[in-house]
Amino acid sequence: MSKKTKEEETQTVQSTSSTQENSLPNNHDEFLKVHRRQIERAFNAFEVLPHVRTILSQPKNEIIVNFPVRMDTGEFRLFKGYRIQHSNIMGPYKGGIRYHHEVTLDEVKALAALMTYKCALLQVPFGGAKGGVRVNVNDVSRNELERITRRFTHDLGNNIGPEYDIPAPDMGTNSQTMVWMMDTYMNSQNMIEKNAQRRIVTGKSLTSGGSAGREKATGQGVIYAILEWAKERGFTLDGCSYIVQGFGNVGSHAAMLMSKLGAVMVGVQDHTGTLYNSEGISPRKLSDHVRSTGGVKGYKGAEVISSDEFWGIQSDICIPAALELQVDVKEAKQIKARAIFEAANGPLTDAGERILLERGVDIIPDIMANAGGVVVSYFEWIQNKRSESWQLHEIDEKLKFMMGRSYNEMRNFARQNKVDNRTAAFAVALKRINDVYAERGVFP
Repeated sequence: MSKKTKEEETQTVQSTSSTQENSLPNNHDEFLKVHRRQIERAFNAFEVLPHVRTILSQPKNEIIVNFPVRMDTGEFRLFKGYRIQHSNIMGPYKGGIRYHHEVTLDEVKALAALMTYKCALLQVPFGGAKGGVRVNVNDVSRNELERITRRFTHDLGNNIGPEYDIPAPDMGTNSQTMVWMMDTYMNSQNMIEKNAQRRIVTGKSLTSGGSAGREKATGQGVIYAILEWAKERGFTLDGCSYIVQGFGNVGSHAAMLMSKLGAVMVGVQDHTGTLYNSEGISPRKLSDHVRSTGGVKGYKGAEVISSDEFWGIQSDICIPAALELQVDVKEAKQIKARAIFEAANGPLTDAGERILLERGVDIIPDIMANAGGVVVSYFEWIQNKRSESWQLHEIDEKLKFMMGRSYNEMRNFARQNKVDNRTAAFAVALKRINDVYAERGVFP
């Protein structure tokens, strides 16, 4: 095997995230095209001001930085980082930072736009942004990862700020990453204002100003969406079966919370393998195994099956919690679940979604199903701003209310306008943004 250059390793080597999210193959650039087709259907669902269509068609700012980092060997490597700021008409830019070897500009643009609509749908007073660094987190040491994070934060400079653009964790990043970002930013401010900058990021550890419930927030939000769907459908969750693709932070928390409702996980898949057990797989034991080994491979409490067999597992609920565009025509035809809850961003292709809708499968879209993360991020930001510390039960109650309210708004629009849930969710969000532009106008 020929030896790769360090730059080639940075750009091409396969990786998993530090939160163990799934890392299956994906066409990131196609994701932006899929998103644009989805939002176009929402534009056509009601009368949107022409200039609002134009403004939202592109992000306000596209920031690309190429920054050097000294590695443990003493040599320097150049990394590419992105921060895309889609819209701030509803409030400060808000969105995660993704570390992945295949991060692309188009992928981050699509994710930033999704954040705009997600916040508008949930009535969180933030806009949409997303960031990323092209790096294999398993190919660098902890010290190198810290230096990458701190240099990236430094190079973003005034392009982020606690009242302007507030990063959060995403694939490949976690609370430690956010604490490094916070500390770097705080130390670039004057001493008098230093501690007022704690809310520059959300998703921090509790020790460094994070919020109770933030780690499980996205998974918890998925569960609240499932509870709303079950109530609407008269479906009993106790004893039902479900499958999860991606067993990282989101997938594992969703699975553990589902088990508390009496649901049975019969299938799970991540970048290391696919498992099946008709009698049930213990989410807690599997989480312990994943923490110690890095993936589901080798877990003894289930049968190993091929990746192609995963989508065909008999189940009531399917929870994709991995990367974008995982369910195409082939997978859609195999799925036996009654409902799909998109814990991941954009896990369905257009063609896959059409097939599922034709088959009568309920789809709860990403901007609804996985919105728990940004909601609790908002709670963390507010707590930092007010120097408060909320109890977990307060946070869960507030999250449940906001998820339930938005779910019912989405479903009401879908029924009244005879559109699918994704179109309805985008339309509810777009109407709020459209109304703001109608009132405020466009300066000058």
